[in-house]
Amino acid sequence: MTPPVPSRRGLLFGTAAVSAGAFLTACTSNESNDTKDAAQEPAGGADDKPGKAVTIGYAGPQADHGWLNAVNEQATERAKSYEDVTLETTEGSNDTAQQIGQIETLINKKVDVLVILPADGKALTQVGLKAMKAGIPVVNLDRIFDSQQAYRCWIGGDNYGMGLNAGRYIGEQLKDKKNAKVVELAGLDNLELTRQRTKGFDDALKNYPNIKKVARQAAEFTVESGQAKMAQLLQAQSSFDALWNHDDDQGVGAERAIKQAGRDEFIMVGGAGSKAVMDAIKADDSVIKATVLYPPTMAASAIDLARALGQGKGVGGLAELEIPASLTLYSAVVTKDNVDEYLPTGFN
Repeated sequence: MTPPVPSRRGLLFGTAAVSAGAFLTACTSNESNDTKDAAQEPAGGADDKPGKAVTIGYAGPQADHGWLNAVNEQATERAKSYEDVTLETTEGSNDTAQQIGQIETLINKKVDVLVILPADGKALTQVGLKAMKAGIPVVNLDRIFDSQQAYRCWIGGDNYGMGLNAGRYIGEQLKDKKNAKVVELAGLDNLELTRQRTKGFDDALKNYPNIKKVARQAAEFTVESGQAKMAQLLQAQSSFDALWNHDDDQGVGAERAIKQAGRDEFIMVGGAGSKAVMDAIKADDSVIKATVLYPPTMAASAIDLARALGQGKGVGGLAELEIPASLTLYSAVVTKDNVDEYLPTGFN
């Protein structure tokens, strides 16, 4: 389940780079590296020459979802690529009280920088403030704290942009079809991220008067819920032209329902960027034609930012002496034409 982020805040990086870390290079570097796995090698010429030793504390959520597991893996693998970085990780928890305790332990260890993906941004704001008051800069990853005083830098995905780009892609595919119909398989409606994705999707479709959204179901970011809710959509709609599914994990269940119903008259666009979906896009033998990224590489980039903060560096390619206050990553659309470029970022 990809987590809530602020609406349209920060700097939008409209790039096709495999890793957002391509932008987070230390300003002292003049060298470029060969392209390797985004999680294991600093991308785009990152300054991987050993510098001041930095201990980074990483507190992420419980890896009970493919995307969250990928986030944790990206962080740990990126840290291993730096000789001068020591990573102190917590067990990971979706319980706010437990995660607060884990972060307080990292504060007491006096790590140099903290990278925190909070289980609940609002609930963990106070521990972010505590770290900052203790002189430990915080890189707030994706789910945002309530106060800007609780972090030095925020980096995360663009939920509105996911919906917008999914809608644009579908719109372009159906722009010449009269009375085109689309359906939406959303995530949890009590989450702001779901509302933002739907708003972006609806806003994009306003530019295509020939297209009408005829149905929407909210699932729960699980395989089981995806299958059940997709089955309901298929039963209610005898035919339609496109489906946007917010989350590739719940999309596994949606695909099962589609195959069981024997339906293939529409195109399907996924969300987040799982490897299984990218493989299906490349094979081009199913309804799945695209997915809109919510890059788990943001965690690797958060480690880049934390290292730069600990070493007092800025970001390569920018004139600024300090790293930015916020970075909003771009939600690229992966299709058969560019899937090979993005496959290294696909998560299981």
